[in-house]
Amino acid sequence: MAIISSKKQPPEPNGQPKQRREVAKVPPKENLLQPEAAVDEGKQEESIRPQRFADYIGQKDLKDVLEIAIKAAKSRGEVLDHLLLYGPPGLGKTTMAMILASEMGVNCKITSAPALERPRDIVGLLVNLKPGDVLFIDEIHRLSRMSEEILYPAMEDYRLDITIGKGSSAKTRSIPLSKYTLVGATTRVGALTSPLRDRFGLIQKLRFYEVDELSKIVLRSAQLLQTAITEDGAAEIARRARGTPRIANRLLKRVRDYAQVKLSGEINEKVAAEALQLFQVDPCGLDWTDRRMLSVIIENFNGGPVGLETIAAATGEDTQTIEEVYEPYLMQIGYLSRTTRGRVATPAAYKHLGFKPPNEQLSLLP
Repeated sequence: MAIISSKKQPPEPNGQPKQRREVAKVPPKENLLQPEAAVDEGKQEESIRPQRFADYIGQKDLKDVLEIAIKAAKSRGEVLDHLLLYGPPGLGKTTMAMILASEMGVNCKITSAPALERPRDIVGLLVNLKPGDVLFIDEIHRLSRMSEEILYPAMEDYRLDITIGKGSSAKTRSIPLSKYTLVGATTRVGALTSPLRDRFGLIQKLRFYEVDELSKIVLRSAQLLQTAITEDGAAEIARRARGTPRIANRLLKRVRDYAQVKLSGEINEKVAAEALQLFQVDPCGLDWTDRRMLSVIIENFNGGPVGLETIAAATGEDTQTIEEVYEPYLMQIGYLSRTTRGRVATPAAYKHLGFKPPNEQLSLLP
């Protein structure tokens, strides 16, 4: 039953009752090529996540290592050793943790380091773990110093050391924990302290995916989303996904929307190309901001070298976004170089954007 407030609004100066004014909120522009997951995509991502190694496409070397570790732990009746996964965002670190729990037949509890601000937060998680459970901590390099200190005995000896009282009357009490597996994920493995990093028995890196692997992921996701797509359509989406499954799935959903509204039938190479051109994602996976940054370096600064602060001022982006979001992929595909004097656009960037390279770089072109 709805409850209606009887409180009257104060009248306006002209004697009319005051009207409530609502300000329309404009949603922010979606960046399809950022590997960070959007909040409203959580449920859709859960529906297309693989649950077993047999369904997990790519990362063959990593899967081989983990399958051996799982079989060995099962044969000895032990828990899996603590595992640290590192690599760029969107490559499947969370999915891998959930698969580990599924293969071991145990529960998986998922949290992130920023959510563990106070010591009691991580203590509550550890105390409630059951034997064999998997505890997944995302962005583990952002753990507070005190939470990290609590983890040391919890990882090595499966116990919690708690101090009760203060001063001369303080006492230390040890609480035994169930044996569990800690899976840490980070995009910055160098930011972990050595004592924490050394307590992981397995440290594995996730690599970027090849186009054929991403094509299979797109085909599998399209089947789960009940979307008709051809192999060449999946390959067209995969080529523009920056080697990241999360971006590939996101592009697939946007191409599906385009095909549903503008056309009818399955997604082929032509439909995928038209849709991604509408979203300003070019065949090399560059978006508008990527191309704008390269164009500024080439047109305004003769291809560089140019400093990071100068690029940020010229493009209107902050330095951290340029350094952590845009530069890594541009450097990976060979369109941008970092030197001691600043950033330099490579001959490949000139060629891609249709600019004539400087004379000293003409000889470097294929």
